[in-house]
Amino acid sequence: MVKRKRSLEERERRAKIRELLQMSNITSMDDIQNLFKDTIAEFMENGLDAELDDELGYSKYDYKNKDTSNSRNGHSPKTLRTSFGNVDIAVPRDRNGDFDPVILKKNQTSISHDVEEKIISMYAKGMTTRDMETPIQNIYGLEVSDTTISRITDKILPVAKEWQQRPLEPLYAVVFLDAIHYPVRSEGQIIKKAVYIAIGINLEGRKEVLGMWVGENESAKFWATILNGIKHRGVDDILIACTDNLTGFSQAIEAVYPQTEIQNCIIHQIRNSTKYVSYKDIKALMHDLKAIYAAVDEPAALEALEHFSETWDAKYPSITLSWRSNWANLSPYFKYPEELRRLIYTTNAIEGFNRQLRKVTKAKSVFPTDDSLLKRLYLAMMDITKKWTGRRPDWSKIHAQLAVYFADRMPN
Repeated sequence: MVKRKRSLEERERRAKIRELLQMSNITSMDDIQNLFKDTIAEFMENGLDAELDDELGYSKYDYKNKDTSNSRNGHSPKTLRTSFGNVDIAVPRDRNGDFDPVILKKNQTSISHDVEEKIISMYAKGMTTRDMETPIQNIYGLEVSDTTISRITDKILPVAKEWQQRPLEPLYAVVFLDAIHYPVRSEGQIIKKAVYIAIGINLEGRKEVLGMWVGENESAKFWATILNGIKHRGVDDILIACTDNLTGFSQAIEAVYPQTEIQNCIIHQIRNSTKYVSYKDIKALMHDLKAIYAAVDEPAALEALEHFSETWDAKYPSITLSWRSNWANLSPYFKYPEELRRLIYTTNAIEGFNRQLRKVTKAKSVFPTDDSLLKRLYLAMMDITKKWTGRRPDWSKIHAQLAVYFADRMPN
């Protein structure tokens, strides 16, 4: 192992540290922690004294340069919470009470500025109050309770609601619409609430969560309200909307965005088709279903659907009936090239996001209010989407295809 060469500056600093440790008789980690606390106290007090000098315009005992009626007025004791434990310091005062230090604000009781951010970050990752107790106690010497967590995280609600109302882009290439469900306490009862989620891909190929809305059980009527809200936030057009096959969903989209092409999720359709299929039939039935949705074009898909009908209608007549009744919204992707097909034939983009949300919320069996659910999901969303920094690697091809199929609606 090659020993790293240190610069002259590093060597001198190390020598001073060794000298300090010897002078302070440091023999344990507790001694080091106490030394750090003393260092923090010295740093803060010196900084505060220097700030008061600047505020008054003269240093202590330098009365010749005094040009103010204000003056020093002793010190006030203050206990700061730090990463190394509590530190007692003396805060200088001025007689007029005008002194408002920058290094340590008047009401500040901790120099661990990130304590709330740490709690919010842990909350965003789905940690419970019990999960947070030990690390917060170890790092900051603080006890956390449900009330503390709620007080800190409630600060997020105005931010979340402002985010929910932010302006959006005028055109999205694709918007995925889906809902997940959570138990929420309401008027003494626990009811299932739907969280409506919209994820858009803009013309640069970048993905963003357009919004999350807590409502009653999923309905086309509520979706229509959400789509109207999106329109009011500046979205004039959506080229393709990818959805499940909720009854009335298509009509809700068409009422707000009449030009939008609707693509029902093929995976949802397959799940619904195989829900009541016998285990011994599933492999063969799935093989015949794949011939439909993986066909090269719509005529081939219709031919495969006819073959499926002849093979399986006697045993499972509802499957063919479902595919035929939903065909108008299941088949649009057949006309597109492979890259665009892969993007829109399933709502995987939003389902993957939903799975990550469920991981964060699984420790919470019931949410006490709609707001508690919204703030948890908002923080989780912010944590998840930090990684959404780039565009799809195949976006150049997809954009070129969109420019052909939607030439009259694409910006110049």
